[in-house]
Amino acid sequence: MRIGYFDCFSGCSGDMILGALVDAGLPLAELQTALDGLGVSGIRLSAEEVKRGAFRGTLVRVATEEHGHPHRHLSAIQRILEAAALPPSVRADAARIFQRLAEAEAAAHGVAVEKIHFHEVGALDAIADIVGAAWGIRRLGLEEIQVSPINLGSGFVKGAHGTMPVPAPGTAGLLAGFPAYGSEIPMELATPTGTAILTTLAAAHGPMPAMTVERVAYGAGQRDIPAQPNLLRLIVGETAGALDRDQIAVLEASIDDMNPQFFEPLLDRLFEAGALDACLSPLLMKKSRPGTLLTVLAEPGQADRLASVILAHSTTFGIRAHTARRWKRRRDFATVTTPYGAVRIKRGWEGNRLRILAPEYEDCRRLAQAAGVPVLAVHDAARQAAQELPPGDPPKGTDP
Repeated sequence: MRIGYFDCFSGCSGDMILGALVDAGLPLAELQTALDGLGVSGIRLSAEEVKRGAFRGTLVRVATEEHGHPHRHLSAIQRILEAAALPPSVRADAARIFQRLAEAEAAAHGVAVEKIHFHEVGALDAIADIVGAAWGIRRLGLEEIQVSPINLGSGFVKGAHGTMPVPAPGTAGLLAGFPAYGSEIPMELATPTGTAILTTLAAAHGPMPAMTVERVAYGAGQRDIPAQPNLLRLIVGETAGALDRDQIAVLEASIDDMNPQFFEPLLDRLFEAGALDACLSPLLMKKSRPGTLLTVLAEPGQADRLASVILAHSTTFGIRAHTARRWKRRRDFATVTTPYGAVRIKRGWEGNRLRILAPEYEDCRRLAQAAGVPVLAVHDAARQAAQELPPGDPPKGTDP
């Protein structure tokens, strides 16, 4: 699989993403033609090689005939995309990016998505950044995007809503579930446009995955920062293995003074709050007291929320946490028909090879109860039906 890994050591912006894609070999003339397909006049691209600190990169500029930052509602941008001469996959990617932007802004301002009108990200240059990035990623044949932890910078930024802390509220909302960090650089390094593009299109985040590197490209930011190179690095390569890799948070608590009946509601609350998995293990604690080890797996951005759930619904006084590397199979779902009814099947892949067929237990249990037969009978019937399905194509990404 061909992967594009965006290393956001100096943040990310729409023009930095375009610069990295052009630096990686995306023809500027073809990108211009794609943006002409938007059906709006006056968008012009230019690219030049620049220095940021001691290093080179490609700076892409988007010029428009639009003055100021016109306010556009999500519906207006959707109409532009629907009328554009774009591949359906690019149109869908761009629409998803703007939808997430609208949802993040709506949550930050406490209003409905339909009432959100975009300021800076509603201007034609921002629309060109988003559509251009979606088109360029497809044109370069990047089958999957992965993203490093994002450097946000620090301080304050001025926008249409006045002075706001870095990251701006809309940007902060887009970061949910993604690793990010502040730095001593007193400026906004991760813009709403850049953050929306990468967090929407990324299939995974964390350290650079194992890959055979094909090329390394650099997209330059508009400003030269004395403290570090203002560049976005894009590493393009082929995956070296058939398994995906990412990072997860592992939370643990040792509990020896809680009624065992209370563990089931605790686990229910954890899954409702977004835990990837949770389990209980027996312990022998100090003074030979029997206890229970609670282990919770979570996306790094959900760790604080889940820690609060553990403290609220258990008797523990503290929680340990660490970050762990995770290897995982690609997976997708299919539905099969059995004599007892429809059963969902989870399919596990390694590269292009289908390795696992796992009927969903809750479906089997429900149908078995309704038919008055053993769960194993429904399970075996579902597995047999799944083996007769055409394999199809492996999925592009993984779920948790």
